[in-house]
Order: sequence, then C-alpha cells, then structure tokens
Amino acid sequence: MNLQISHLRNLYLSGALTPTNLVKQLDAEIGTEDTHHIWIRRLRLEELLDYAKALEGKDIASFPLYGIPFAIKDNIDLVDIPTTAGCPEYAYTPTKSASVVQKLIDAGAIPIGKTNLDQFATGLVGTRSPYGACKNSINPEYISGGSSAGSAVAVALGMTSFSLGTDTAGSGRIPAAFNNLIGYKPSLGLLSTSGVVPACRTLDCVSIFSNSPDDAAVVLQSAQGFDIEDAYSRQIPVNVMPNLGPNFTFGVPRPEQLAFFDNPETPILFKQAIENLEKIGGKAIEIDFSPFLETAQLLYEGPWVAERYAAIREFFDSRPEAIFPVTRQIIGNANKFNAADTYTAFYKLKSLQRKAEMVWNEVDVIITPTAGTIYTIAEVEENPIQTNTNLGYYTNFMNLLDLTAVAVPTGFQSNSLGFGITLCAPAFSDEALLNLANRLSLQP
Repeated sequence: MNLQISHLRNLYLSGALTPTNLVKQLDAEIGTEDTHHIWIRRLRLEELLDYAKALEGKDIASFPLYGIPFAIKDNIDLVDIPTTAGCPEYAYTPTKSASVVQKLIDAGAIPIGKTNLDQFATGLVGTRSPYGACKNSINPEYISGGSSAGSAVAVALGMTSFSLGTDTAGSGRIPAAFNNLIGYKPSLGLLSTSGVVPACRTLDCVSIFSNSPDDAAVVLQSAQGFDIEDAYSRQIPVNVMPNLGPNFTFGVPRPEQLAFFDNPETPILFKQAIENLEKIGGKAIEIDFSPFLETAQLLYEGPWVAERYAAIREFFDSRPEAIFPVTRQIIGNANKFNAADTYTAFYKLKSLQRKAEMVWNEVDVIITPTAGTIYTIAEVEENPIQTNTNLGYYTNFMNLLDLTAVAVPTGFQSNSLGFGITLCAPAFSDEALLNLANRLSLQP
C-alpha cells in the first residue's frame, strides 16, 4: 500500500477509502509473522476497528491526520496497552496515552501497535531486546539501528505512514539512516515527553520517522505544543525560526575529524551528498568539529549515564537480573560518578557549548554523516560496546548542545544498504531544516 499521508488523504476525501477498510487491509498485509522483530504489541483487528469507526462520519477536513496509521515506540504510553520499555518485567498498563500520542489520535491518526527497542532506550543498534534483535528492512543480516528500532522498520516496510521514536543520543536518526527514512529529532521540549519512560530526562526528545520530510512536517504540526504537565516542555520563542533560503552556508567537519570506521564506500557517498547540497544553493565551509566531538564523549563517558540509572533506579536495584546484560553493564556504570563529578562535567559542557556556539557565526547548518558505517547483527553481538560507540560519533552531542536535526537518506552502498546525512542547527530551526531536507530529497 502507498501510505504517504497526502495519498491516503486524497483517497479519504474522494470516498475511495475509509479508515475501516484501511485497517482491515493493513492488518491482513502485516499478518501474524514478525520475522524482523518489529512489534512488542500490535493492536488486534477489533482494537484497530474501534479507532477507525470513531472517525467515520466525521468531517475529514477537520482532522489533519484522518485515518493515518502510525506506530509507537514501546517506551511511549498508549492507553490500555502495556508499556514495556523493552523489558517485560518492567511493564505497566497506562490509563491514558502520552500527550503526544493523544494529540495525534485527536488529529485522526490510528495507532497500529507498540514497537521493539533497545531496552530502556539505551543503545543505537536495535539488538538489545529480549523481544529479539530488530532486523534491517533492506538486509535482515544487518542491524536496524536503535534504539527506536521497530518504529523505523515498521515505516520502511510499509506497515505505517509514520512512527514515533525517542532520541537522546541518536535513537531517532541512526535507524532512519539504516532504513532509508527521514528521521526528525525536534528541538528539546517542542514535543511533550509526558507519558514517555525517561532515558535521560533532561535530554529526551520524541522523534518522528517518515518516508518524506513533508510527511514529518505534517505530523509535527499536530504533535507539537506546549504541555504544562511536562516540566521540560518549551514554548517556541517568537521570531527565532531561521529561513534557509535559496542560498545558505553549511559547515563540514575537517577531513581529519571525519570517521568512517574502515568503510570504503561511505566517504564517497558523503562527498556526493555535499555536492548535492551545493547544487541546491549551499556553500560548504570547513569547520572545527572538535567541540562537538568532545561534547559527544560526555554522554556515556560522563555522569549523564547516572541519569539513565535515576530513571529506573528502583527497578534496577530490585530486579537487576531482568535487565538485558549489556544494558545492565552500561547503566551500572552510574556508580562511578559522584555529585562533584557531575558538577565538573556540567562546567565542561558549558565551556564546550560556548565554543560550539561560535560555529553558528560562520554557518547556517552543519552536515555530517548520520553514521560512518553499519554493522551486521553478528558484528554487534561480538563487540556490543565499541560498535555502538562508533555509531554515536555523529549523534551523541546533539541534545547536550540543544540542537535540532533531520536525518536524510542520500544514497546506497553497493550492498544496497542505505547511507544518509544529518542536517543540524540551533534549537527551533525545525521548520527550516525540514524544508531544506525536502529540497535535498528532491535533488535527482
């Protein structure tokens, strides 16, 4: 099925499709087998029909996401459906949906199910789950990327029009690159995290996967909004959205600051992406990327890992055996840090933030590979920590520096696996970045 939002909307408006027909067709096409380990809990047909029938007979024009199917990462609440965060022993059944999920349902979207993830959203690989390693949509021997693994693969395999993930260290961007999708990581606080199991609460974002920047922009319009119940929710400041017009400047890390981890093809694909940006009016400017790389190292090598422990402290202490071994090892590192270490790290972060700010005097946007390479599931299982670290090279700094980002597919390797770049800019550049991503996506 063609699940592009504009296509489905035209079918609904013409009367050629109803939400009931859509969910019946989707349910049959998805079937009962889950060879890619996408779903933790897919809604049953009768549950889907409840959502579909609630829309029928209503004014389609009043619902911007009327009958649009979407998937939800299983650390985000959907009313009456268990939330596991990738850990069955942790599961609870929420009595209301997360704020962002409710906004989407109110706009007419239909939830299809809850998706697999790296447990407690800790990982960029998609393999750290007792529900099975989520498999890449193009080649199942390779990782899907994580932690929003199933959310990406559900969209890539045509099971939903879009999906929700979360992004703390790259979880909404890495899976997009590996499955040939748009991965939009909003500005911190733009989408509410009420009803989301925290990873690092001060850094968490709800992210969006889609097949096009336009679809992500449509979803954003319904999903965003200040939430008084979320202490980290932020109002959009007046007149801060930049306008990336026909001519813009984009920063590229110095050659010695780029890392492709022995992949012979991705450097060439990155060079081609730069050339495509130049074709649509961009001017490349070499920048010193070191403040961004130093910031990235803080996320897992510094005390922010203790924030992951704080999020599940009671469960971690009482049920350590229930936690996936690699996840337990990572979060267990929290006991290496004390309060003084935390303040020292905050001082360092503040200094790095000041250095990084200077770059924005030179460029409008920074581009990097979303990931320098990709690994097979077997390679990750053999060396789970280092492979994950390599994948975070271009992503781990983003939320610590209060940036917004869009991962965009820009090519394929000879083995048919996708490659993409990430566009990033200061907070509240969301609309401008999605517009730029759309221009790049339309480039032949």
